[in-house]
Amino acid sequence: MKYLGYMIGSPARTEAAEHYFTYIDKAQTNDILGHLDAQTGQLLTLFATIGEDRSLHRYQPVKWSIREALSHINDTERVFAFRAFWIGRGGQAPLPGFDQDPFAANSGADARSWADHVEEFRAIRASTMMLLHGLPAEAWSRTGTASGNTVSTRAMAFMIAGHAEHHRRILVERYL
Repeated sequence: MKYLGYMIGSPARTEAAEHYFTYIDKAQTNDILGHLDAQTGQLLTLFATIGEDRSLHRYQPVKWSIREALSHINDTERVFAFRAFWIGRGGQAPLPGFDQDPFAANSGADARSWADHVEEFRAIRASTMMLLHGLPAEAWSRTGTASGNTVSTRAMAFMIAGHAEHHRRILVERYL
């Protein structure tokens, strides 16, 4: 993608541990900023089809509710965006891992309204977009350590999009 006179492009296989490509490969684009922008609209359209009562649905008793799933999407985007910020700004200290299960268990997601979760997504994604749009060219290829793995800022941006797509598919196929 051409942005401020430079190309962002997609990450090379050397920019993240192979298991991260489960998400990265779901964002099939060279225009990650355009992709994230379009994805925001698609997700908000999907979320608008889910009412307050339906948002408490679980497709199996031990699985997350739709509210918990969106809370997880929100939490993960925050973590991935912070990693992109840290690495993009040249942070050197390794970043810790992110275990989704305690975060989900402690989220209190079902006690909050669906509308609140959707608004939170909108705000987090707007913040992510502002962060990514403000990165200088050299920031995109910087690497750091997160969860014990080397990863680039560019890879983190693609992981944000791919993770959201992964859960969009689960919502459509299993919940709705």
